Amino acid sequence: MQTDLYFWGWLILALIFFGGEILTAGFFLAAFGVGAALAALAALFGLDIIGQLAIFVGGSAVALFLSRRFAESVSPPEQPAKVGVDRVLGKKAVVIEPLNALRGTGIVRVDAEEWRALPEDPTQVIPVNSVVEVISVKGTRLVVRPVEQASASANQAA
Repeated sequence: MQTDLYFWGWLILALIFFGGEILTAGFFLAAFGVGAALAALAALFGLDIIGQLAIFVGGSAVALFLSRRFAESVSPPEQPAKVGVDRVLGKKAVVIEPLNALRGTGIVRVDAEEWRALPEDPTQVIPVNSVVEVISVKGTRLVVRPVEQASASANQAA
């Protein structure tokens, strides 16, 4: 009777872990589901509760180790460093509509994309065809500074 209780308890616990794994990512809960399933088998064969707990812990540890190795083997070696708006930070852009922070106007082209932009210095107006560098993002606009200004300040510092 008690063996049946332990068997069903471990089986329900295994199903909870496997169900939780479906709702999450990373193969973490599945390892404990494997351990609980192994403990359920141990209960079915009449092993005492201490043995069942040992099999649960040992089976979970082995499954966790193997799932980590599997996840590392199927994962890409490195994730792209810059995604989203971060991919334009530090890039050069060309002004295609004059940048004027006081009027809130200005568009730049970064690679093949057009972005609304603001000059770093709010009093500055940057004319069309100027080359600028993207230094940050403010809301939905890029904050830029003229490349000539950056090189001129570098020459003054030297």
